[in-house]
Amino acid sequence: MPPSQTGGFRRVLYHGRPPGEVLRRLSKDPAQLKRWTEESMSVGENETAIVLADPSLFPALGQPPPAELGSGAERIGVLLFGENADGFHSFWSARTYFSLPKEASAEDVARAVGSLFRILEDRALSARARRSLAERTGEIHALVDVGIALAAERDRDQLLEMILSRARALTQADAGSLYLIEPASGGQEVLKFVRAQNDSVHFEFVERALPLDESSIAGFVATSGRTLNLPDVRQLPAGAPYRFDEGFDRKHGYRSQSMLVVPMKTPEGRIIGVLQLLNRKRRSIPDAGVTAVMKVETVPFEEENEEITASLASQAAVAVENRRLTENIRRLFEGFVEASVTAIEQRDPTTSGHSERVALLSCGLAELADRTEAGPFASFRIGKEELRELRYAAVLHDFGKVGVREWVLVKARKLPPGRRELLRSRIDQAILSAAAEIWEKASREHWTERQVAQALGDRVGLLERAWKVIVRADEPTILPVEISSEVRRLREVQFRDSTGSLRCLIDEEEVGYLSISVGSLNERERREIESHVTQTFRFLTKIPWTPDLARVPEWAYAHHEKLDGSGYPRRLTAADIPVPVRAVTISDIYDALAARDRPYKRAVPNDRALDILRSEARRGVIDRDLLDLFIEAKVYVEALKSRKS
Repeated sequence: MPPSQTGGFRRVLYHGRPPGEVLRRLSKDPAQLKRWTEESMSVGENETAIVLADPSLFPALGQPPPAELGSGAERIGVLLFGENADGFHSFWSARTYFSLPKEASAEDVARAVGSLFRILEDRALSARARRSLAERTGEIHALVDVGIALAAERDRDQLLEMILSRARALTQADAGSLYLIEPASGGQEVLKFVRAQNDSVHFEFVERALPLDESSIAGFVATSGRTLNLPDVRQLPAGAPYRFDEGFDRKHGYRSQSMLVVPMKTPEGRIIGVLQLLNRKRRSIPDAGVTAVMKVETVPFEEENEEITASLASQAAVAVENRRLTENIRRLFEGFVEASVTAIEQRDPTTSGHSERVALLSCGLAELADRTEAGPFASFRIGKEELRELRYAAVLHDFGKVGVREWVLVKARKLPPGRRELLRSRIDQAILSAAAEIWEKASREHWTERQVAQALGDRVGLLERAWKVIVRADEPTILPVEISSEVRRLREVQFRDSTGSLRCLIDEEEVGYLSISVGSLNERERREIESHVTQTFRFLTKIPWTPDLARVPEWAYAHHEKLDGSGYPRRLTAADIPVPVRAVTISDIYDALAARDRPYKRAVPNDRALDILRSEARRGVIDRDLLDLFIEAKVYVEALKSRKS
């Protein structure tokens, strides 16, 4: 009988009393001849078996076959001879069998055995091909799934963890490591050991840098771009420039053996890292008739493992590069945001740190609301990406102030810059003009010195009292009624200028400034300040925001809106103001109140600032529930620390 086509082992099992000449003929062939028992009715991975069944075996065959036939069923055949074959056929219809007449010769039986072996082995080859195709199809599907997952993962640590775990799963590797080429000082590069996994040993992973050279296995692959498939890392090829570091094995009692090391290459062919897999595991049940214990052995990585790992490494390289590009863009944008905030604060240095503090408070308050399990914020949730969106909106909320005239932005008093000094010089000129007039009149009318002094005193006193009214009215506080009346009476004060022309001490525009009832801005200037919100929105909409940051312009645009519709510029109401924006509003008001003194206002104590916020909440201007969280959790403490530092 020819050897097995599958390269496996052949067995012939018999039961009962087959004709003696049949057994003698089969014993001369290269097949094991063995008496059949239920315990022996099992096949190995590359084994083919045939059962010679005579009538005495039919009752046993009518029972369910041994479970260990399983996946090896296509390599088991039955050769029937004798009577009552139908009894066998009723149960074994799914198996391959021949039925021979009782009077069949030994030669007929031998030929039938040979034919049956060939049929079984051909079937085994076909089944193996189907399994191989199924396995490769599964691998392709797995690679597609991995590619989709890698492209979707944004967190760096999770991405690296996924690359390594998926590679190990696809190759049945017990352990693995991931290395990335990263820049070092002096313009050099190092091989950074960034991730490790091991199913057999628990250990604490610590990142470290290796020289980017051929001294280590990973370094050799990173510098040469060649894949290494090492059956045993303790028996390296002669002349290899690299060495295996046994430090981990000695420390943890591990035995490193088979290793597959693949370079991570970008589509342009640039190597950015190394994927290293260790100890491929093969699991099997040796012989269910002997033991049911799963056998696990370490075996070399196969060629198919190299191919699929190389494909995964290429996908991983693209994912890592995309992640690096994203991080670089994010750092670039962070720098742009920082520069924008600096530009804002350069216009008004007294507000230095305001934007960052508002961002800190807003994000802290939103996170606190996210953690709330009951009450009005039980259903509110804000993720990591949304927090970043909120932070950008908060830190850029005042960027539009770059479009506001600087003297309006920092206006400390009611009069425009230089106008107070102009009024003082005008009063001084009026005093000199009055003195000249009095001396001229005194000379003409022969006044006594007492009369001259009295006239000068009255005129100078009037002008100095006018100056005091101007100074008092110019302060950015609530204007008392009596001062407002005196400002209006200043219109009647006149003096002669250097040309001798009679003119008013104060013009209508100056009266208007000094008549501002609260603060330092008139209506026109207030509208200009308020326009910074619209300017912010216009500026931010010019930026091509990614989908995860698309709401930054809208959130920044709404930070001066109030729940009762009294805010600006769009008069939005509560239904149109989301929780993150409400957090920005509370944080902005708090920091504006409690921050250090500004030219146009004094800082108020922290308790007073909180009282003002409570008053606003009672009026329905800001979110009372959110303010309660802000105060109860003392979110504002972070801002206090920031101001002190």
